[in-house]
Amino acid sequence: MDYLVFRLYGPMASWGEIAVGEARHSAACPSKSALIGLLAAALGIRRDEEQRQQQLTQGYRIAVKQQAAGSLLRDYHTSQVPDSAGKRVYRTRRDELLFGRDRLGTQLSSREYRCDSKQLVALSALDGAPYTLAELQAALLRPRFQLSLGRKACVLAAPLAPELVDAPDLKRAFQQYPQRPILHDAGVESRWLADQQHGYYWEGAREALSTDDDLSGAQLLNRHDQPVSRSRWQFQPRQQWFWQEGES
Repeated sequence: MDYLVFRLYGPMASWGEIAVGEARHSAACPSKSALIGLLAAALGIRRDEEQRQQQLTQGYRIAVKQQAAGSLLRDYHTSQVPDSAGKRVYRTRRDELLFGRDRLGTQLSSREYRCDSKQLVALSALDGAPYTLAELQAALLRPRFQLSLGRKACVLAAPLAPELVDAPDLKRAFQQYPQRPILHDAGVESRWLADQQHGYYWEGAREALSTDDDLSGAQLLNRHDQPVSRSRWQFQPRQQWFWQEGES
């Protein structure tokens, strides 16, 4: 089986969950919508290109090895926005501040981020995938648009370093991925990662992760992160497996 494996690391990341009211939560693991958005940005696909976005969503299976979940950070956030009374439609932030300045109010929210999280991502192509894994690798090496870790403010702090890997299962694909140090002192990084418990998240069959490990303790999770429409910001539920190394 061929896989495209790359890493995600940054000082801050935000993997959005369902947003209700003023709370904007972040999961510990990257969402499928965030990863598809990252691929789309690398390829130069815009949010309003619904067909191309859906081809990406339906063309690949995604797996994540969580090397470090990162510490949780909460940000108390305020922004000025006009109320929704009246018939005017504000299409941009400039419109809100220019035409709605007499109606501005303060909106409060609490936003969550993950600090110093490190993840490995593995993609496998399904039948009808719009791009080969080699084409995705080339796009990640030379992205068309700026890439981010969930939010535009969460920038990458290390190269993605995408690699094509041929392996019998996902776990061995992650093991074969060449580890490149992020910190200047590789020994410090090794001790930092050694303190973490590695978790795996993947789509498809439970046995797709490994044929050697006892996966009877794997959990089937529901996550609301399958993109339906980028332009309307709509998502639907998706199932994924979770297994933590050392559990059975």
